[in-house]
Amino acid sequence: MSSASPVPEMHPQRWGDPASATVLPDSALGLVELAFGLQDRRPVSGARPPACALDAALLDDLRRVVGAEHVLVDDATRTVRTRGKSTPDLLRARAGDLADAPDAVVRPDGHAEVEAVLRWADEHRVAVVPFGGGTCVTGGLAARRDGFAGVISLDLGRMRRLLAVDEVSMTATLEPGLRGPEAEALLAERGLTLGHYPQSFRHASIGGFAATRSSGQSSAGYGRFDAMVVGLTAATPTGSLDLGAAPASAAGPDLRQLLLGSEGAFGVITSVTLRVRRAPAVTAYEGWRWPSFGAGSDAMRVLAQSGLLPTVLRLSDEAETAINLADPSAIGATDDPGCLMVTGYEGTEALVEARRAAVTAALTDLGGTPLGTEPGERWAHGRFDGPYLRDALLDHGVLVETLETACFWSDRARLHADVSTALTSSLGEGTLVLCHVSHVYETGCSLYFTVAARQGDDPLTQWQAAKAAASDAIVAAGATISHHHAIGTDHRPWLAAEIGEVGVRVLRAVKAELDPRGVLNPGVLIP
Repeated sequence: MSSASPVPEMHPQRWGDPASATVLPDSALGLVELAFGLQDRRPVSGARPPACALDAALLDDLRRVVGAEHVLVDDATRTVRTRGKSTPDLLRARAGDLADAPDAVVRPDGHAEVEAVLRWADEHRVAVVPFGGGTCVTGGLAARRDGFAGVISLDLGRMRRLLAVDEVSMTATLEPGLRGPEAEALLAERGLTLGHYPQSFRHASIGGFAATRSSGQSSAGYGRFDAMVVGLTAATPTGSLDLGAAPASAAGPDLRQLLLGSEGAFGVITSVTLRVRRAPAVTAYEGWRWPSFGAGSDAMRVLAQSGLLPTVLRLSDEAETAINLADPSAIGATDDPGCLMVTGYEGTEALVEARRAAVTAALTDLGGTPLGTEPGERWAHGRFDGPYLRDALLDHGVLVETLETACFWSDRARLHADVSTALTSSLGEGTLVLCHVSHVYETGCSLYFTVAARQGDDPLTQWQAAKAAASDAIVAAGATISHHHAIGTDHRPWLAAEIGEVGVRVLRAVKAELDPRGVLNPGVLIP
């Protein structure tokens, strides 16, 4: 059993490691000023969370469960466990609003301690917000307080061990608090990999990946995170679940699916058993140019339906290709670059060579223009850096946010157009809407939008109106309200339209059985 070293905390008002913050070069600042004007919207300092609402006796009970040093009520710790990292979350934090701060941060170690904390919370009606890496972007870390004695953040950061490896079956069991890089480092010691690399990879956790049905940038080759899960354990206020007895089963409905994507509302995931693969000996990235987003998307569909997917496959539309958000120095390209596709390959030298040759032949036949390795390598170098650019733009008065969805191939063009129109109509003239195809399947794809507009006097309300318009357009087009960011509170108003009234009743029934007093992440997921 191996464990990982601690990971630095993210900045409470920004994304990620403060040492990695992006500074816009003068050339980019000039373009920002031209497009949106420059404002000084840097965060306020000195804000403090409200006083802890839990009385001393309740806190003493908790200390007996997990140890006095693992029940934290200081302002600094509670502040960094307040909400997630969506733009609305950051706008509130940057304005000094810490109203959603937990009353205490509780750090259990192991399944038994998690169970004990949940029994305590159920007995005393205290809301529990499971916390992994804090990268949630849909409002899933701000529990409803009404009717509860208080709110605790259940920080799983002590549960960061690789519990077991089966190199015959190629599975590994990991605890939920492991961050992405930590999990990969522990597996790499055995020559293994998960291959799960979402943009939040450096800070997000194994438990968070499972609880939100995460999908990584290498999903074309490795699959979504939920497709990697072969088993899990979870603690609930009414008992424990230990699921996944075999690689496949016809023993009734798959109960693992109740926990995957449940965002801590049904239980706290305490371990995940995952399919792993041998670490790749070779990695290679390339760029391709397409004359239009439609032509490139059609090529992706052909690859997916022909069984010719590389490990990484993504396509930027015309606007995103011209404005490279991963590289501030490249902002403002003025030529006509068409649409950039990035392909990536991982595996043995022989497998990479064979798949690369087959994909190259297919893309050439479909009308793509090869651009060599430089565009792909540049993307790979900056693949996790986009959120840092958002912070820099927010500082200068630009409202920046992302949203994602997925649809069948036949609906792609309409969805792209309708969501883009909804966003520009809501945010007004000068709004910039960028899009890329982020994940592909035989039957459809995910569209990932990035939006930039001048901040108004009330940017939070400004974005909420735009997000509502985009969400209405997504539902009207028959697409999903979320492909890989989950529901949280932000998407909850649109979930019923996707799953129907009976589906809502099913979720409520599961909630009532596993969490009868409703202490698990109240207000999240369930309509």
